[in-house]
Amino acid sequence: MTKEEFLKLFSEATNMKENAFHPLVWINGEPEIGKNVYIGGMSEVYAKGAKVVIGDNCDIASFVAINCSDSHKKTIGLKEEIERADIVLEDHVYVGTQSFIGGGTFIGHHSVIGAGTIVPKGKYPPYTLIVGNPAIIKPEYYKDKYKDK
Repeated sequence: MTKEEFLKLFSEATNMKENAFHPLVWINGEPEIGKNVYIGGMSEVYAKGAKVVIGDNCDIASFVAINCSDSHKKTIGLKEEIERADIVLEDHVYVGTQSFIGGGTFIGHHSVIGAGTIVPKGKYPPYTLIVGNPAIIKPEYYKDKYKDK
């Protein structure tokens, strides 16, 4: 069996459509993904029902979940529908392994999300550092470092 045949069968068996990043990246819906983007294996970009944008030159490590939907209120009977909200990662954003970015999140350019971070909903300015769980947010942390460059 050729690699192409295997990947086709794997895609059919797992419902993971083929993508330009890694055979074990699950992309669902139609996210807008910029140029020169890396997405590591076992990561998910879920963009059904909301806009998900990943800008140019982003690096998304393995085991990252970017998911625009939240079904917990529907599941426990508080809502009739799954909640969905947009996600935007501007250019030059790094997302560390095993992080989660949910709907309603806007991350400005040249920002870093540390490994294992659960990013709270919100709008984060460029050059922000977000680390930990619960997240510690340092707005514009990297901004002055560019002046010294």
